[in-house]
Amino acid sequence: MVSNNKEMNHYSTDLTNNQWQVIEKFLDVQVRKRKYSLRSIVNAINYLLKTGCQWRMLPKDFPPYNLVYYYFSKWKNEGVFDELFFKLHIWLRIMLGRAKCPSLGLIDSRSVKTSHHVDRCRGIDGNKKIKGRKQHLVVDTLGIPLAIVVHEANIHDSVGALQVFENMRFKFPRLAKIIADGGYRGKLLSDTLKATLGCELEVVLRPDECPSKFQVMPKRWIVERSFAWLENFRRLTIDYEFRAETAVAMIQLAFCFLMLNKIF
Repeated sequence: MVSNNKEMNHYSTDLTNNQWQVIEKFLDVQVRKRKYSLRSIVNAINYLLKTGCQWRMLPKDFPPYNLVYYYFSKWKNEGVFDELFFKLHIWLRIMLGRAKCPSLGLIDSRSVKTSHHVDRCRGIDGNKKIKGRKQHLVVDTLGIPLAIVVHEANIHDSVGALQVFENMRFKFPRLAKIIADGGYRGKLLSDTLKATLGCELEVVLRPDECPSKFQVMPKRWIVERSFAWLENFRRLTIDYEFRAETAVAMIQLAFCFLMLNKIF
């Protein structure tokens, strides 16, 4: 039962009825009197993620910002976002006629600037001339991440990938190959991947005849498209999160909303 409910905001970021019916299964939706519904809180989080506003700057027709942030932190720490992300990924793959577990992955990273109020988990990417963090993804052929890691921008891709592979341990038994660019060359990384996940690392390099010209490489464009999808969420264009794990949660939520839009 909800009283004084202000969830009918009619923003373009609001969940549809079908999308909410999926999400509410993962939340503690108890039949009790609430001043603000959980649906309005999820809508507020999606609005913040899409528009990039500050927590305090949420429109007044959403629940109070401190309540929205409380539930965001609660669900993040309890693993609700992890479970929602994992289940939506499976449902999307099944809906598209794919196996639950992918057999091919693609890895890449991008460096993003951080705001001045983040913790010490940041560094300078000398190649991109960016002071901030790296978002490290392994995606399937649909472009949906199998693993998300956010770390300092000064960590080389081949080193940061070790943490990514470790996060994937025991989760994807069908995974046979991961495709990467030249930044992931090295026998140590290949051997580590084989020992950790039991799959092969294939490094795909660009042709040497015109290295300055952009060329679309087979399969590798998929992970680049995934990063392009994130650009549609203004909260992710600059890393404003104090802790890296909060940045991971924001990326997870962005892909959750993308998958909901694909399913419905």
